[in-house]
This record gives sequence, C-alpha cells and structure tokens, in this order.
Amino acid sequence: MPFDDLRQWIAALERAGEIKRIHTQVDPILEITEITDRVSKSKAGKPGGPALLFENVRGYPGSKVLINQFGSEERMKLALGVKSFDEFGERMRMFMDVKSPQGFLDKLKMLPLLTEAGKFFPKTVPTGPCKEVIKRDKFSLLDFPILQCWPQDAGRFITLPCVSTRDPKSGKRNLGMYRLQVFDERTTGAHWQRQKVAAEHYRQALRDARSRENSQTSSLSASSGAVDLMARTSGGQELAETGHPSGKMEVAVAIGTDPAVTFSAIVPAPPDVEEYLIAGFLRSAPVELVKCETVDLEVPATSEIVLEGYVNLDELRTEGPFGDHTGFYSLEDLYPVFHITCITHRKDPIYATTIVGKPPMEDAYMGKAVERIFLPLMKLTIPELIDINLPIEGVFHNLMIVSIRKSYPGQARKVMNAIWSLGQAMFTKCIVVVDEDVDVQDIADVTLKVLNHIDPGRDIQFMLGPVDSLDHASRLPNYGSKMGIDATRKWPTEGFTRPWPDEILMDAKTRAVVDGKWKALAKELGLD
Repeated sequence: MPFDDLRQWIAALERAGEIKRIHTQVDPILEITEITDRVSKSKAGKPGGPALLFENVRGYPGSKVLINQFGSEERMKLALGVKSFDEFGERMRMFMDVKSPQGFLDKLKMLPLLTEAGKFFPKTVPTGPCKEVIKRDKFSLLDFPILQCWPQDAGRFITLPCVSTRDPKSGKRNLGMYRLQVFDERTTGAHWQRQKVAAEHYRQALRDARSRENSQTSSLSASSGAVDLMARTSGGQELAETGHPSGKMEVAVAIGTDPAVTFSAIVPAPPDVEEYLIAGFLRSAPVELVKCETVDLEVPATSEIVLEGYVNLDELRTEGPFGDHTGFYSLEDLYPVFHITCITHRKDPIYATTIVGKPPMEDAYMGKAVERIFLPLMKLTIPELIDINLPIEGVFHNLMIVSIRKSYPGQARKVMNAIWSLGQAMFTKCIVVVDEDVDVQDIADVTLKVLNHIDPGRDIQFMLGPVDSLDHASRLPNYGSKMGIDATRKWPTEGFTRPWPDEILMDAKTRAVVDGKWKALAKELGLD
C-alpha cells in the first residue's frame, strides 16, 4: 500500500510500534542531534532505535520535528512496502533493463511491463495540500525548527530536502538531495557537489549565459577567464573572474515528502530515468505534482513545506563546515546561493529532517537499502558480480567488497575498473574483490580470506581519478587516488605457478555424525 504523504507514513509507523512521540521540551540547536544520536546507537531495543517525533520544540510552539524515520532495516522495508530488498531489486532490474527486444515474441513479452510502467509516470494536478498556506512575502526560514546538528557547524542546515532543478538544454527534471545551509531568513547555500546533476544543470546554465554574452560582445576574454577559474575553484562551481555571466537558475525544494519520494532523491538513478518515475515505481502509484507559484518547476503535491526560488549564476558564497556522514566535518567551500521567492506549506507543517555523523545513523540504513536494490542493476553491466557489501563504517564511498565468479585471468581488475566507471560508484576509494565462495557480508570471513590471499606488491593497484568532495584526505579537492585489491585465488595464467592450498574444512561425514550428537553435547557443555 503506497503512502500518499508524510502523515500517512507517520500513522503507519505508529501502527507498527516504530515511532515515539517526545513531549519533553528540546532545543533544535544541538539537543535534538544529541538525543537522536544516542537513540540510533543505543544497544537497548531494536538496532537503530525508533523514529522520533518531537512535539515540544523550544522557540517553536506547535511545531513538530520528525527524525530517524528510516533509521532501521525494518522501517526501510516498511517505507518501500517490501519484505526483501533483493526481491525488490530484481523487479527494478526488469524495468531498467532497456535492451531492445530481438523479435516479435520479445516485444509481446515486454507489453505487460510497459503497461505497468505507464502507471508510474508522475502526473500534474491543479493543487494539493502543500498549497494550504502560500507566502509570497513576509516569510522566513527561521519560522521552521531547522536544526544545527553539531557544535562546529556553520549554522542551521536543512538536511532532508528534495531539491528540484531542470536541465536548461533538455528541460529534463532532476530530483536530488543537497544540504542547504541557512544564511538568513530568505537565503541558503546550495551544496550540490561538482559531480551531482544539479551542479551540471548550473554549469549548463552558465555555458548558455556565456554563449549569449559572447555572441553579443564577440569577445573571448570572459570565456577564457571562466575556464581558468573553473579549474581552480575547489567547490566545483564555475564562475568567471571577469565578465561575470548574468542570469538565474530556478530551484524548488520540497521538505516532508512521502517516503518513496524522499528515498528516490538519494538513489543513483540511470541518467535517462526520472526520480519521480522511480518514486512511482516504489509506491506502485504515480506521484502527484503541482506547479510552483513563482518558478517553472513542479513539486510533490502532498509536501509539508515547499521553498521556491533561484540561484544567481554570478554568485558564490562560503558554505560549511558541516558535521558529515564521514564522521568528520566537511570543510567550508564556495557554493551557489539559493534565494527564496515564495514558501508554501500545509497547515501546521511537520518538519522532516535527519542528522549525519559517525555511523551507524539513519543514513546507514538508507544506504544499505540502495546497495541491495541496485545490485541487480549493477549486474546488468558487470554480469560476473555475485554480491557486494558497502560496510557502514566505510561510509559507503570508502570501501566496497565485491565477490565475483572468476572465469579468466585479470578479471578482478576488470571488475574494479567497471565499478569505477559507474555513476556515484566512481568515488569508491577502496575496492576489494574476492571469489564467489567468500561471503562478503561476513567481515570476519572477508578479513581472513583477503589477508591470506594477497601478495601486496602484486595484488594491490592504485589509480587516480575523481573522489568525493567530502574526502578530506585527498591530495586535491575532488581529485585523488583509489586502491583496488585483487584477493581472488591466483591462477597459473596470472603468473602464479605455486600450488594454492585448500581451505581447512571438516568432511561432511564427520559433521553429520557430530550433528546427531550435538544436542546432548551442547547440554553437557552448557551451550544449550
């Protein structure tokens, strides 16, 4: 059953016993973070702790703050309406496998899938709950209980926004999740990193603006200055030192969407697949969108809060630091400024947010869901893949453990390079490749096999390439080295001529005999 809005989702959490209402007064500055961090890391109760709905926020009478809504495996499955991420991932793979049908029978087989897919496309409706209150003037971001998460944060940050932009050239919409630092009542930072889709939309708008200006002035000086600074701006934003290109790019931000929309904003969608279509697929029902009041963009009709506005193409501002999911503060850098022109919201809106920091936290469970759901899609490109594990402590882009069905020499290195070519997987700092009989979800087994199977000088390779903007250890912002470890068994065709020893395992006959005696033995040993 799909959830039409955040409120239906909260009601479902209550029915499942997965949410706690907090009546003790709390401060949005640091206190909510400390409470949520303790709950998410608590050893008592279920892993991840419950979702939290704070109903007594200091300075914001009547306001409610929802946090940790996705902070457990059970809640992630509930949010997506599935019992198994793997089954859901296989269903998604069928829809994403866009290879052309080879014959008439293949085309007939595709018809049911195409018919079902047609039900998931978003549809625009005249109005929705997010329009219950419309403020074109006399509005302020400070009317909402936006959190300051950590002591050294540069201020308050909106941390769970669904940010909509449009490609200036193709007109295609994109939905991403980029933190927004609150500068004042009507402006925020727009933290879309260099490799994100919204950043490319921004760069395309800059290119278009420069092209228009160059055609008018027939001057190349502004263009050459822009290219020079583009190479030297660490935040990944282009801005010319001279001949600043004028213009704006429209932006809309939805806060407090239904869980499928929120989740779709973080998934590494294929370039030609719109996030609202993925959300419809997750919900098994189309997402209803409404037109914004002051910008030419659409937002989910049932959003709790909508921020409309624009970024200037000639304006960057220092954003950060921010306590990030790496467990360290991401450093300050230059990013565009989001100017808000209108705020719409539901009556008594619920402010949905999240915190990130040292794992495990809410984002760990969201990331694990992405891992399981998108494994079948990775197999479309890398068919020898058996399984992957992105350990929570590796904060997803620092370590990927991969098991493969090895068929030819050098295949582990081919897989490493294939992974580094896949969208957001290009940021993976360390890839470890093991044979198919190694359980990548069992870190103890991985550690034993990897450290026994490698000759470091032979089996570790390094390469240079793009790295995550949050990587504070890289030699340059957004650019650094990566490591691949081939921990598969080595073959003579790979130059290994020594015998490869067998793993120590008891024979099946003896195990069966002891199995028959184990109940009595366990009682004698006090193990029952």
